[in-house]
Amino acid sequence: MSSSCYGQGEGDYYRFLDSANVTVDINSQKTLQFLDSIPKPLEENIKGRIAEYYSVKALIHDEHNEYTKFQQSNILALKYAVEEDNYCIAGQASLDLHTDKYLIAADTADTKYLDKAKMYLEKCEEDKYAVLQIETMQSYYKSLDGKFKESNAILLNRLNYYRSIKDEVGYYYMFANYMLASNYLQLKNLQEAHKYLKRLKKLKNNKTILLYNYKSFMASIDLFFAEIYFEKTQIDSTFYYLTNASKNTKYMVGDALQDYYELSARAHKHSNNIEMSKAYIDSLVMYGNNLFVDNLGASFDVNNDLLNAESELIEQKNQKASILKIVFWLLGFIVLVSLIYYFFYVKQRVHLKKVEDKTKGLSYLKSNNEQLTVKVHGLEAYIKNLKKEVKDIATTKCLEEQKSRIKELYTNLHINSSTILDKSESHLELINELNIDFFRKIDETYPQLNKSEVIICYYILIGFNNKEISVFLNTSIRSVESKRYRISKKINFDKERTTLVEHLHKTFKDTLHSTIHDN
Repeated sequence: MSSSCYGQGEGDYYRFLDSANVTVDINSQKTLQFLDSIPKPLEENIKGRIAEYYSVKALIHDEHNEYTKFQQSNILALKYAVEEDNYCIAGQASLDLHTDKYLIAADTADTKYLDKAKMYLEKCEEDKYAVLQIETMQSYYKSLDGKFKESNAILLNRLNYYRSIKDEVGYYYMFANYMLASNYLQLKNLQEAHKYLKRLKKLKNNKTILLYNYKSFMASIDLFFAEIYFEKTQIDSTFYYLTNASKNTKYMVGDALQDYYELSARAHKHSNNIEMSKAYIDSLVMYGNNLFVDNLGASFDVNNDLLNAESELIEQKNQKASILKIVFWLLGFIVLVSLIYYFFYVKQRVHLKKVEDKTKGLSYLKSNNEQLTVKVHGLEAYIKNLKKEVKDIATTKCLEEQKSRIKELYTNLHINSSTILDKSESHLELINELNIDFFRKIDETYPQLNKSEVIICYYILIGFNNKEISVFLNTSIRSVESKRYRISKKINFDKERTTLVEHLHKTFKDTLHSTIHDN
């Protein structure tokens, strides 16, 4: 699903996030499509809800047992949740990260994320019961460590309280009954296990709990029963509970699904059904391979994300450095112009005062005319020196050196004598001597080009870009681009296979050769 299927007005991308929240517990594939429909950068398109975006992604990765991506999404969810003051998501992400570290890294001593989870969940105003996740997870950790009685003690002390809030948030009462049933199974107390399993089953149609969570818990309980009866070699009961568990395999977490395949293989082998046993072993191997491939791919994705993030940081750093250079250049230019203006202003004030003191009327005009004559003579001398410099550049044998000197010449022209560059005719007279062969040949080959277009062709030929050409001609980059387009329209060449630059080089490269060697 692409975003083109929907409107893209301001705020429209929040719809995709809302839809993802609705479908995350029903159809993870559709949820992922909704999330992928939100274009990057997220900071512009779903500002203020980026934590929610990564929180939903974490749920999808958890469902698919993509541990690396699950951890990465939770880290990002926590980062943005803190920035957005979304304490509910910050607490949930912290708790998931702690659980992930507890289970995967087997690091039971580090409580950094658990402490953060408690701090954030206590601030979660949207869900006043969210902090209960801490004590239920502590019970879960006790069970994982084999301390089943201690795990039960935590839950039994709070069970009545969990029941009292079940109409509003039934999850905690459901989770408590699941943990009690599974713990009693581990303690081989089937009577108590059935007692709490019966309570768990009564919650199936409770509107405040998610069907996904309920079926996941039921699948795990069925597996626990199957293991108990297999240890007692009661194979019929084992297959009964394995059959029940098979109905909910898509809701099983990774470890539970592996246990299901392994126990099924052992049970069929015990019943001398070797073919079915091999089939479940193959399923177990295939699942393990897929899990390895998925996590390997996730690792590559994470590394690519890190590399891209590093590249973006470097690019941003370079952009900031470039902006700073431009700012300093502009400040320097402004200061320089201000100084020139100041000195010019002071000089003119002094000059005017002197003129007023000396004479009024005709004497003033005479003085002006004399000064104008001096300026004209100075301008004539300046132009004479320019033409001498142009001839000197024309004798340069190295093309790169010639380009460099041309840039320097026209930079000086642009600063000191921009009026000379205002007319393309004068400009052509100046540069015509740089490469007489080129201008002679292009006039013969393309007489339809006007003088300004010929000048641009020459600059393109010797390797100047649009920005440089615009500076030399004292015009805009847009104007140069427009003229290049008109040149391409006037010149007849295969525009699908070659560019204007390539065509000019191919047609007039011999004139460049003559510039280098004739002198």
